[in-house]
Amino acid sequence: MTRGNAAAREELDGWRLAAVDLVKVHRQGGAEVRALDGVTVSFGAGRFTAVTGASGSGKSTLLHCLAGVDVATSGRVLLGGQELSGLTERALTRVRRDRVGFVFQAFNLLPQLSAERNITLPLDLAGRDVDRELFEHLVGVLGLGDRLGHRPGELSGGQQQRVALARALIGRPDVVFADEPTGNLDSRSGGEVLAFLRESVRELGQTVVMVTHDPVAASYADRVVALADGKVVRDQDNAPARRRDGGVAR
Repeated sequence: MTRGNAAAREELDGWRLAAVDLVKVHRQGGAEVRALDGVTVSFGAGRFTAVTGASGSGKSTLLHCLAGVDVATSGRVLLGGQELSGLTERALTRVRRDRVGFVFQAFNLLPQLSAERNITLPLDLAGRDVDRELFEHLVGVLGLGDRLGHRPGELSGGQQQRVALARALIGRPDVVFADEPTGNLDSRSGGEVLAFLRESVRELGQTVVMVTHDPVAASYADRVVALADGKVVRDQDNAPARRRDGGVAR
């Protein structure tokens, strides 16, 4: 099912995050490239959405604009009722720090800090107290209890990504953005990461927006939004997500 912009605007009730008529133009030499071409899409609270598309489709640009990392040429981005369009860089930094969680393909952990310090770093920077109950829950579910004193270089790729997941969730963000989170992992570790993202939606009510080119990764999501040439070309709910081992992800 494909939804046009007018229909999508009527569905903004109950959303946690929305883009309205989003346009992003890049200049390459003397030419203009429309990375996003009038995208309107909303993301409901407590849902896991995969944004897919070929290289150059605009999916990463959309994620960056939604997360306040990049600024659209025109259009609006709203996060929990707050419009990001027009905010100063300082205000956008606060939004990214306080209201958004990030999981990257390259993990982006600080090599000199222990796993525990990497997890709590966003709260430390914001001067916020750590919710110890949530911390213990995340560490337990992710199997990191005996790795908290280890630095990233002493952890496997899968363990590093689990630390990154805990870091993204420890501040109870409005939205977690995951940018190709399994791109550097083997199939088993990747499956564990994707299963946990689903679990965070089911158990914590988290809202997750994941960019991926991998149809297996996308199958874990509740919904798939496909882009091509900077436009939404498909927006549909998924059948029950299936794990890499063939079972149904809960």
